[in-house]
Amino acid sequence: MSWITQSLPFSPIDYVGILLLLGAWLWIGWRVENPSPRRPSVGKIMDDYRRDWMKEMVTRQPRMFDAQVVAAMRQGSTFFASTTMIAIGGGLALLGNPQRLAGVAEDLALGSAPTMVWEVKILIILLFLCNAFLKYVWAHRLFGYCAVLMAAVPNDPEHPDVYPRAAQAAEICVTAARSFNRGLRATYFALAAVAWILGPLALILGTVITLAMLYRREFTSHSRAVLLNTGS
Repeated sequence: MSWITQSLPFSPIDYVGILLLLGAWLWIGWRVENPSPRRPSVGKIMDDYRRDWMKEMVTRQPRMFDAQVVAAMRQGSTFFASTTMIAIGGGLALLGNPQRLAGVAEDLALGSAPTMVWEVKILIILLFLCNAFLKYVWAHRLFGYCAVLMAAVPNDPEHPDVYPRAAQAAEICVTAARSFNRGLRATYFALAAVAWILGPLALILGTVITLAMLYRREFTSHSRAVLLNTGS
């Protein structure tokens, strides 16, 4: 069996680290989007605020404020999509010349490894970044759909289509925000995957820290307590 172990490009702890990374990414995404009704996540709480926002928009005249909010959300998704694209370009450049990264690792006394090892590590980072980029782009487009639906809401509060269209706009906004948040989580775990360059233990530590940070922000943060405080 020793020859099989020697032929593997990674150690068993490397495989543990990458499985932990993927498992943490999938689990926190599911947990945030499917929380217990008794302990909602920040994402779920914000979904309710978005629905309330669209109801308030019906009677707000003029609706310039609402248009500005949607524009700000589109700008945010554009910024992250552009930044992620730059990071993907940098990763592809490294993927085309992994010897440079291997040389840096040797200079930092991180050990030597076959070129394929560095290529796989970079590829994992790129996969997370590509996922994030696609989520940001889709969020940007959905926010655009939301803007169109908001513009289609009649100005007359008594019109029969007012609240149905406002509800449609709210659900599209919720879907856009969900996609944007998925992109953010993928970006966070891409940063955790960068720690793999320092070794498998660094990858495991980076994954645990990232998971703990995301869980705290969604379920135990001060901002969540503020959102839950309705003032009643």
